[in-house]
Amino acid sequence: MDCGSSVAAPDRELNGMGTGNLLNQDQIDAFQRDGVVLVRGVFKDWVDVLSAGIERNMNEPGPYAAENLKAGESGRFFDDYCNWTRIPEFERVIRESRAAEVAARLMKSRSVQVFHDHVLVKEPGTSKPTPWHQDSPYYFVEGEQTVSFWSPMDPVREASLRCVAGSHKWPKLVLPTRWLSEENFYPDADAYMPVPDPDAEPEKFRVMEWPMEPGDAVAFSYRTLHGARGNNAATRRRAFSLRLLGDDARYVTRPGRTSPPFPGHGMTDGQKLREDWFPTVYRA
Repeated sequence: MDCGSSVAAPDRELNGMGTGNLLNQDQIDAFQRDGVVLVRGVFKDWVDVLSAGIERNMNEPGPYAAENLKAGESGRFFDDYCNWTRIPEFERVIRESRAAEVAARLMKSRSVQVFHDHVLVKEPGTSKPTPWHQDSPYYFVEGEQTVSFWSPMDPVREASLRCVAGSHKWPKLVLPTRWLSEENFYPDADAYMPVPDPDAEPEKFRVMEWPMEPGDAVAFSYRTLHGARGNNAATRRRAFSLRLLGDDARYVTRPGRTSPPFPGHGMTDGQKLREDWFPTVYRA
């Protein structure tokens, strides 16, 4: 099944549930201001389900699965995306967890669509970091109302997600690159700003990171610059990411093949993403 073949999920109205102890107004304000916030326990009740789904995904990789280490680098850095329609554990979480409602409140959106899922696994002793990047330049979607959840299935300290506060408001997007080859993703590099190095210039960037427990989630905008250190711990670092869209998200043409590519989607600039591929999973 390619990334553009999707089983429509039913709309889900959760007015009576409320996000209650998961989310407060200060966190919503922080997300709007900084482009990133930690939300404890979003997937706490789903850790076992997601862990089983990640195991299934690694045993049955999809067409976009990748190994992100060069020859001679230690450990293993596996990632794969666009599998929720074939991994039942992921589909359960998307349809039944409170993530979509939390996303709606963070984005200040009345509806939430699924964009895609993403699994990232760093085995013990994997020194390779996740490169600094924004998600938005890789995607064919733009809008103020976007959110990604990054949730570990294992306790993380040094290998947690790192995000640069305020980078979602930068006037120019960061040039997307290929993680393994480090080549530019698009031919017109001048249309983007070079990838910054927040560690080399700490006085210029406010990097947000947190120790996290299984099921906690970092919520961040598609335009937020983020990355992660290698995993030098003695335990695995399994992370599940869920990319969601709000009311104002629209299709936009990029200078080349996007990632994920979603071949044959047939959408045009300014169009709301087609709901048979990107179903609405929450309405306020």
